[in-house]
Amino acid sequence: MKMTALITGASGGIGRAIALKMAASGWNIILHYSRNEGTAFDTAEAIRHTGQEATLVQADLTDREGVQRIINASKSAAAIIFSAGMNQYGMLQDVSDEEMEALWLVHVKAPMILSRELIPGLLTKRGASITFISSIWGETGASCESVYSAVKGAQIAFAKALAKELGPSGIRVNTIAPGAVDTPMNDQFSGEEREEIAADIPLGRFALPDEIAAAALFLTSNEAGYITGHTLSINGGWYA
Repeated sequence: MKMTALITGASGGIGRAIALKMAASGWNIILHYSRNEGTAFDTAEAIRHTGQEATLVQADLTDREGVQRIINASKSAAAIIFSAGMNQYGMLQDVSDEEMEALWLVHVKAPMILSRELIPGLLTKRGASITFISSIWGETGASCESVYSAVKGAQIAFAKALAKELGPSGIRVNTIAPGAVDTPMNDQFSGEEREEIAADIPLGRFALPDEIAAAALFLTSNEAGYITGHTLSINGGWYA
């Protein structure tokens, strides 16, 4: 029987790569997206060409009704991968209340609600798992990204606690903390800035989305059956 995975933020660079890699390994995919409809539809079509099922769910994670749409579409999920995210760059004194709230809702509250509501279904699935795509800044913090660092750190803390809570039921919970990844989210940097960042990374380059996807696939697999409460840092040696 084919297993189904829910991937939030599946139209983003990392989310799309995870969706395609998991589909290639035989998973049916529930693709959540917010605004990037074109990429979401293209991803769904690519998945269907592999012979797997792709279900699209549009939802704003800052809206409770949107979160409920995801819940309603995801009762069959045996794996949940929280890849949705948004960034905010600037000094803390320039961050508005609305920006803080949006970062909290997208990265922390919505995943908490989704986890709470979908755990009953996960309990019926052998080898069920939850994986968060956090960030290196959730581990080390970043200047001018203090709120983003805080919500990413909250994801890591929540995953560790939930892993202990769900371990006796056989549900594993882990986090991936990528460093710099070659995705549209990092298009805010100029070519010169990207070169400077890459020069600080021991491996000398940004990660590819597919490299993060490979880790996500592993953490959902039986090969990772004894791994839970773990944060897998994928950063090329940056801040190692």
